[in-house]
Amino acid sequence: MIEAGVDEAGRGPLAGPVFAAAVILDKEIQIEGLNDSKKISEKKRESIAQEIKEKAIAWSIGISSSEEIDDVNILKATLMAMKRAIEGLKIFPDIALIDGQHAPQAECKVRTIVKGDQSQKNIMAASILAKVSRDNYMKEIDDKYPEYGFKQHKGYPTKMHLEALKLYGVTSEHRLSFKPVKKINEPS
Repeated sequence: MIEAGVDEAGRGPLAGPVFAAAVILDKEIQIEGLNDSKKISEKKRESIAQEIKEKAIAWSIGISSSEEIDDVNILKATLMAMKRAIEGLKIFPDIALIDGQHAPQAECKVRTIVKGDQSQKNIMAASILAKVSRDNYMKEIDDKYPEYGFKQHKGYPTKMHLEALKLYGVTSEHRLSFKPVKKINEPS
């Protein structure tokens, strides 16, 4: 049975897309340091992500934009990104193991696993790829909007980010439906 692990990154930030990854690993292959992406340093995540891409049977990234998040809500947008990641795999899985309690619609069977990113290697790998891909995207948009500090906070609602929002306003990357952004955007 071919199992894909699926996880997302970027549900909580005020800016940028939500990313999901789907990964199919060979059960015989070991990847040193595989864990929940939140438990690994940024530098370590980068090198493990490279190894996952090299050793995985298949991997794919799915994205839902800030506009999609605003249109349908963050949960539905996350599920759309997960579905896109599964559909992007070059080998179709028999089952997709989804981190968390909400499952996307997919052509294969799906099973949700709460805290799956702490127990399932395929989900751990997906967690790392989703996080690294999203972080890299946020670093790229930092060049376009250097005053916001996206490279540091990756769009999360830090003090630095909230102050930049007040000072410079909302960018096309911001999620207009998220309360702190909505507040800035409302006329006083």
